[in-house]
Amino acid sequence: MGSFHAQSLRRRVPGARLVAVADPAPGAASALGADLGVEHSYTDAAEAFADPIVDAVVIAAPARFHADLAVAAADAGKHVFCEKPMALALADADRVIDAALRAGVVLQVGFNRRFAADWRAARALLDRGVIGTPRLVRSVTRDPGGFDPSAVRPNTMFYETLIHDFDTLRYLNPGAEAVEVYATADTLVEPAWRDGGLIDTSVTVVRFDNGAVGVAEACFEAAYGYDVRGEVFGPGGMATMGDGRSNGMAFSGAGGRTVTTVRSDRELFADAYVGELLGFIDAIRCGVPAAVTGQDARAALAIALAAIESAATRAPVRLEDVPK
Repeated sequence: MGSFHAQSLRRRVPGARLVAVADPAPGAASALGADLGVEHSYTDAAEAFADPIVDAVVIAAPARFHADLAVAAADAGKHVFCEKPMALALADADRVIDAALRAGVVLQVGFNRRFAADWRAARALLDRGVIGTPRLVRSVTRDPGGFDPSAVRPNTMFYETLIHDFDTLRYLNPGAEAVEVYATADTLVEPAWRDGGLIDTSVTVVRFDNGAVGVAEACFEAAYGYDVRGEVFGPGGMATMGDGRSNGMAFSGAGGRTVTTVRSDRELFADAYVGELLGFIDAIRCGVPAAVTGQDARAALAIALAAIESAATRAPVRLEDVPK
């Protein structure tokens, strides 16, 4: 994802100039920098943060490093775009938020679905009152499979996959906050890894303070490709988002009717990934808060932490009981 964002900043985001890349892997930064025509490459992110030519940074390291890197970048006076999750604990999320406020820099988190056309159109209906107060909200993520179960860290399902869906539930229920979470999870794709703690399939029910009920579901394997969908239902009607197609064409032949589905998030959300970076640049230039704030990231993380506890205890968890 770091390479993809770097390519976007170099080639697809007007108003941004990619001036440096950093990666601790030997040779990785210099190779990417050479490919993209970037003069500055570092093996230590701190050197990039200290470089006066750098105004803003995009953090796409493994999730467990996000909070420390974001705090360090903000303390160095750099605007921060951080991939999700912003942190793995609420105290660390608060550290990032406080660092950005203290430094007076923009902090944006990479919840790309907010920038996808279908999701933005649904939110516009909500903002205009067409749908009314949501009653049911749904978000689905199904990865195309092919993952290495030995490389999946504990609770990746909640921290890195369903966290998108938790943010989506909030985005499609504007102004409301989660109050209670119930999650069930299992190892259905790679059952031999169940005793090792792998979770690859889960459903989470989220109750909100306006009465709406949200459902977030995810699975690490879908035979037909990458599948991300959403739905919001209220007294005024229903909006649905996403169908997993790479294009709108369907072919009907002797073998039946077929459509082409995508195999990666970068294919399905190519425009959204560019859109979120454009939004980040606009926030810096205009001196306004980002479209996806640190508080948004903290709220999604709180739901994820409640879901982790709920799946372990097989009982509902109140958000107010999630450890700070």
